[in-house]
Amino acid sequence: MAERAALEELVKLQGERVRGLKQQKASAELIEEEVGKLLKLKAQLGPDESKQKFVLKTPKGTRDYSPRQMAVREKVFDVIICCFKRHGAEVIDTPVFELKETLTGKYGEDSKLIYDLKDQGGELLSLRYDLTVPFARYLAMNKLTNIKRYHIAKDFDIAGNFDPMIPDAECLKIMCEILSSLQIGDFLVKVNDRRILDGMFAICGVSDSKFRTICSSVDKLDKVSWEEVKNEMVGEKGLAPEVADRIGDYVQQHGGVSLVEQLLQDPKLSQNKQALEGLGDLKLLFEYLTLFGIDDKISFDLSLARGLDYYTGVIYEAVLLQTPAQAGEEPLGVGSVAAGGRYDGLVGMFDPKGRKVPCVGLSIGVERIFSIVEQRLEALEEKVRTTETQVLVASAQKKLLEERLKLVSELWDAGIKAELLYKKNPKLLNQLQYCEEAGIPLVAIIGEQELKDGVIKLRSVTSREEVNVRREDLVEEIKRRTGQPLCIC
Repeated sequence: MAERAALEELVKLQGERVRGLKQQKASAELIEEEVGKLLKLKAQLGPDESKQKFVLKTPKGTRDYSPRQMAVREKVFDVIICCFKRHGAEVIDTPVFELKETLTGKYGEDSKLIYDLKDQGGELLSLRYDLTVPFARYLAMNKLTNIKRYHIAKDFDIAGNFDPMIPDAECLKIMCEILSSLQIGDFLVKVNDRRILDGMFAICGVSDSKFRTICSSVDKLDKVSWEEVKNEMVGEKGLAPEVADRIGDYVQQHGGVSLVEQLLQDPKLSQNKQALEGLGDLKLLFEYLTLFGIDDKISFDLSLARGLDYYTGVIYEAVLLQTPAQAGEEPLGVGSVAAGGRYDGLVGMFDPKGRKVPCVGLSIGVERIFSIVEQRLEALEEKVRTTETQVLVASAQKKLLEERLKLVSELWDAGIKAELLYKKNPKLLNQLQYCEEAGIPLVAIIGEQELKDGVIKLRSVTSREEVNVRREDLVEEIKRRTGQPLCIC
């Protein structure tokens, strides 16, 4: 700091010298020489980092979450995690970044969305794009062949060799349970199979090299019309118009198990081995979904293509439905809130011996769900508690800070969520008002008379009823009044 101050003083003096020479109309050569010295001094000084201005913002693509928003997120996560645990899932975690080569070539056209990081210790890294590829790497790296796991309260996967469609049906059941529990509106789960898609493209005349790019066009049918999709396939991707028309005859169909049976009788599609396998599995899947009582939430939709390259079998996507404007109209999908499918070949890409581990899973679109829940709460003007405090330790008179500190410590040690105001002598009215604002249900009030009698005055904030509770019984009474189930599903 002293060196910088001295250098700043030299710059100041040199600046004054240059100004003085200009006022004296000294020779141009002398002024130029002194200006050169001034510039060298300024360069040596450099910018003052303590005075540099910077923009207060989060990096592009990120956001902060307020206490209210975090409270909503935790409630959503509680519902999701509770469901995952109910279905016997274990939890794992993986790094937020992977070796770039781990992620490369796994996502098809979505690969352009991967964020690369700078070289770290001689390794090229990228932020993970999803949780499925890291999971496949985890299985191969740890030589696991069977696991039912969830990850960061949004992804659920079942890995292992099992009889067809039983794990797939459970994944769809889980998806329906979560979306029903969150009460975010009516939803529909679209189901298809990559083998049916590939077989359909083959009999329609799509070359192998165009399968994935045509897939990505078809997948837009939930957002744009068939004519727009056809124009993209023909105009931008070079597909013959008659081939596009044949695809259109299929991908505009949707329904239930009756559509599966109808396509099993299709003279062309039923002759394709891949499509026939996919249709057979879908028929079995619908049997299990009926037993699970969710077949009314499922639609076999031939336009569902899912963009990720690693899917090999059943694929599905849940969309929220918009109430029809007029009676007789079909409800419209207003956005995907969950998706998933079967990816039997992904783990083998990482295993040194190419051993395959069949996998099926789902991902919950938590960010979209958070937004929907937040909007609903704002519309209803519902107050959201941002803490879980069960009781505030308060005092009715002055000079009782030590007693408040002793009592709140007792409650903490007993597992009670408790608070106190950080003032020596807070007014009782201010303490009660704080409880109302924070949504704290109970107040444990200490007074001189209560101390003499060995009791604590326990007050309900909403009803304003007060009872004296013996100090040794206080913990039990608070737990009785605030007892809540551990799981909120």
